[in-house]
Amino acid sequence: MQGTLLLTTLLLGWHCTQRSALVARNDAVQPSMRLVWNDEFDQAGLPDSTHWGYDLGDGCPNVCGWGNNELQYYTARRSKNARVENGVLVVEAHREPMGGKNYTSARLVSKNKGDWTYGRIAVKAKLPLGLGVWPAAWMLPTDWKYGGWPASGEIDIMEHVGYMPDSTFGSIHTKSFNHIIGTQSTKGIYCNDVATAFHEYAIDWHPDRIDFLFDGKVFHTFVNQKTGPDAWPFDQRFHLLLNLAVGGNWGGKMGVDEKIWPQRMEVDYVRVYAF
Repeated sequence: MQGTLLLTTLLLGWHCTQRSALVARNDAVQPSMRLVWNDEFDQAGLPDSTHWGYDLGDGCPNVCGWGNNELQYYTARRSKNARVENGVLVVEAHREPMGGKNYTSARLVSKNKGDWTYGRIAVKAKLPLGLGVWPAAWMLPTDWKYGGWPASGEIDIMEHVGYMPDSTFGSIHTKSFNHIIGTQSTKGIYCNDVATAFHEYAIDWHPDRIDFLFDGKVFHTFVNQKTGPDAWPFDQRFHLLLNLAVGGNWGGKMGVDEKIWPQRMEVDYVRVYAF
């Protein structure tokens, strides 16, 4: 999410099957896994402040538009943009002026409230629909030990752009593997109901690899080549981000439909397991 992907290098993985065939996989947790952090979004109102903080504004003065020329202004503790209702977290973008931007939305972060090294991080979500939406569930380093982006790494558990309504993507960014130099590690899933049904997006993060899973099935793996932190900075603690961006270098590549707003991402749960 911090960087923009080059679409010419994206490789689509397997197609999703009927969701009913995958329910057992979704709910099956290996006996060796232990639940260490979760939010089931059962309490209506603002998101749980013991689990979530917020990124605010438009990223200025450091990286305006959050480094991607995004069009939204992120708010904090504003139920219009982030709230729990009917057992789900709603992250909602609106077309309205604020802070010099024409859209508002929210970016929830677990930094210093949920930070992990290794484990399964799973997010079950239903995505927005329409030209210009750019939702993501992703991870950034908490301590930036190896330097600024992308040197300390980024893990994109799920990204989706509205002009590809039947696809979602999982990817990593490091100093050696990123889109700026054309070496990013990215793969996608074709599934035509991501905006109408909930699916589980997850990673299994091990010391030797990161597996990306869609509804319990691995579709992409990034391997630790043991050449050092330029290629593998993923030996440090990372935290989770949930956000809905508007437009931007990737999300707005084919334009933004001004008539579709508000749009929302709904999150049924976030669950983190230790192996």
